[in-house]
Amino acid sequence: MTEKMTASDLGQALWNCADEMRSIMDANEYKDYLLGLVFYKTLSDNQLRTVMDLLEGREPTSLNEAQTVYESAQKDPDIWPDLVKELEMRFNVAIEPNRTFNAFCKAINEKSFLLTDLKDAFTAIEQAKNGFYAGLFEGFNIYSEKLGSTDRKRNALISNCMMAMAPQNFSLYDNDILGDAYEYLIAKFAESSGKKAGEFYTPKQVSVILSQIVTHGQKHVDGFSIYDACCGSASLLLHAKDYIDADKRKHIYYFGQEKNTSTYRLARMNCMLHQIPYQYQHFRNGDTLDEDWPSDEPTTFHAVVMNPPYSATWSNSEKMLADSRFSPYEKLAPQKKADYAFLLHGFYHLREDGMMGIVLPLGVLFRGGTEGTIREHLIDNGSIYAVVGLAGGLFYSTGIPVCLVFLRKDNVKRDVLFVDASKEFEKGKAQNYLTDANIKKIVDTVIARKDVEKFAHLATYEEIVENDYNLNIPRYVDTFEEEAPIDINAQTDILNGLNKEAREVAERVNAYFRELGLKVGE
Repeated sequence: MTEKMTASDLGQALWNCADEMRSIMDANEYKDYLLGLVFYKTLSDNQLRTVMDLLEGREPTSLNEAQTVYESAQKDPDIWPDLVKELEMRFNVAIEPNRTFNAFCKAINEKSFLLTDLKDAFTAIEQAKNGFYAGLFEGFNIYSEKLGSTDRKRNALISNCMMAMAPQNFSLYDNDILGDAYEYLIAKFAESSGKKAGEFYTPKQVSVILSQIVTHGQKHVDGFSIYDACCGSASLLLHAKDYIDADKRKHIYYFGQEKNTSTYRLARMNCMLHQIPYQYQHFRNGDTLDEDWPSDEPTTFHAVVMNPPYSATWSNSEKMLADSRFSPYEKLAPQKKADYAFLLHGFYHLREDGMMGIVLPLGVLFRGGTEGTIREHLIDNGSIYAVVGLAGGLFYSTGIPVCLVFLRKDNVKRDVLFVDASKEFEKGKAQNYLTDANIKKIVDTVIARKDVEKFAHLATYEEIVENDYNLNIPRYVDTFEEEAPIDINAQTDILNGLNKEAREVAERVNAYFRELGLKVGE
């Protein structure tokens, strides 16, 4: 059997499988191919392992052995129907023996593999019961000329990628390792995609901060629900499970909405690879602001997390003022700055005892106009719970500093904790990053909700009103460091010493000039 790797080693090994693709297309394009193959192989390998367990009552010595057993079972009418039913019950689909990843690798070695066969296998999965896999592989375009100008070249490229992946047996890895490896891949794609990464990825360190804070005090909740209205790859959602009691994690309900269809598929794959049961996955491909969460689903959640596109454009027509998400605030977010529209959407779907965390540009803290009106309403209602300013350069998609805004519906004191974490980071090659110590300091401070000199201040409602509802962090947290006092006498002594040295040098130079018979300068 294949030697098991750590999550990061496995992730790097899988990343290397796309070496050929990297030379011909952008990372944001080939991610659909690589991640689709990883997902398909995971499903296939796990199914083969299950077949061995059901029919032989043991682990397979190799995927090839399991493949042989599976092919034999298909020929036995007494075994095959019940086996298919069991696989469908466990995986929502039964991949036929001739369509497993292992079978396709055998065909590649025998020079009989065709991309159309792989496409047919994907289609069969998508058409499985419950619609669980519907549309999952639509981004895997086998006819794209970016894979090659001919069928032969496209066939060769995908074949090489599959064969590079073949030595790994994904069924050997538990959910956490395989899921973390998938997350590793997503992070690598984000690193390579630059600004496009904002569409699908929130840096892990920021996700950890948001997850720890929004789940605080709710770790024992059975049936905990969490919602991300701009869910990307679902990475931000999935971090919440790490802070819920182990016996409650299998009962977490994940709700996500994503406008980008390719990214929406990625979110679903990510959840499946983390072995989230299909009844606990609720994802929707749609425009969050224009199309609110469907009424046939739960409308409020224990936690809301969000990293929306910054200062995006949205359709803020007057009819939106009648929308219950926005109507209590008198004004709408500006057409070209949808930041508050996303915030209000998320807050509307928060339970009365829940917590929301959202990543936003710093401008939302102090911009005037309609945003100022909305901010005033939120402060008057006690909705703003904490504001954390982060350093710049933490995100692949932007180098600007951002803030984390936390909201509650039960903050009766209407006070706001301000945290200036702009100096909490380490410099990296591609971008800055937060250390474990940085993360702990931020999280502990928000939870403790107390003043920390030059780092945090719990401002009263009256204090905020006196500042004209401006939430700019420097107004509340003084980080100024006085310079050490200058010793005038010591500096005078240093200057006198330098002057003396200068005179001595000048005298030596003049002496050389006289020896050479040259005129000495005045």
